[in-house]
Amino acid sequence: MYEPKTKETDKDVIEFIESVESAKKRQDAYKLLELFEQTSGYPPKMWGPSIIGFGSYHYVYKTGHEGDAPLVGFSPRKAKISLYFATGDESRGPLLEKLGKHTSGKSCVYINKTEDIDLDVLQQLISQSIEFLQNLYPEQK
Repeated sequence: MYEPKTKETDKDVIEFIESVESAKKRQDAYKLLELFEQTSGYPPKMWGPSIIGFGSYHYVYKTGHEGDAPLVGFSPRKAKISLYFATGDESRGPLLEKLGKHTSGKSCVYINKTEDIDLDVLQQLISQSIEFLQNLYPEQK
């Protein structure tokens, strides 16, 4: 059976941020930590060894594959900072156009530093991603 690599852990978020080599990336990580926490309303949790996630949802694919993932998150990686949003949210294009200097994949947006982007637009992306996932995967009781 498939075992997801990225799971919520008990590791300390601040300890992880403090372990980031680049002082600038640490500074950006603290800025993002505050912004993601305030915008999402969820406390930060470590997911796997290097993703700081906020909230969580349980997904089930048509294939039967299922698991848990953070609603949104980020990771201050060596090369770039990865911002994690909902996969499949086709409506985020207009916001990404206003975000600033970035590259993007299916669910990730990559930035060099927080000064390159509009933080108000980032807050809108966070909120939109959470809403998208909560509509797609409503909490099961």
